Amino acid sequence: MASTTSGDILPSGAKIFVTFPDIFFIPEFVFGGLVWILVASTEVDPPNPLGWVMFVSIFCFVGTTLWFFIFITGENQRSVWPSLDVGFHFLAAVFYLSAGVDLAYMTFLYGEAVKPLQIDPVLKIYRLDIAAVVMCYVAILLYFIHAIFSAIRWKRS
Repeated sequence: MASTTSGDILPSGAKIFVTFPDIFFIPEFVFGGLVWILVASTEVDPPNPLGWVMFVSIFCFVGTTLWFFIFITGENQRSVWPSLDVGFHFLAAVFYLSAGVDLAYMTFLYGEAVKPLQIDPVLKIYRLDIAAVVMCYVAILLYFIHAIFSAIRWKRS
């Protein structure tokens, strides 16, 4: 796997599928999309606390999609793009961290409320929330690793 940390430009085109840390684009899509889908498929009462989680997952999914297409088309070859790459992935990691804490807390409260009620539909929603928390923390890890290695690449360019 080729590394772009020794070069002074960002990869473009198909090179992003084999360079580190840009290879994380696809898992960021997958896990960010799973957070979005899992949170959207649950019933939450009241619905407001998970609005932030939905905003973060949609914002990061759309942002990563745009970022991916900017890299694919090769529009990222000016000197400002390495710092923007670091900034976007760090912001996404911080956003997902705040959303993950909110989601985990709401899931914990929901679990305490449904613990005496072992009704199948309620338990299914609780399990979906647990899966969303796990996917959210995987997304945090991916965005954080991408931000760290993008910062190393930016520092060397």
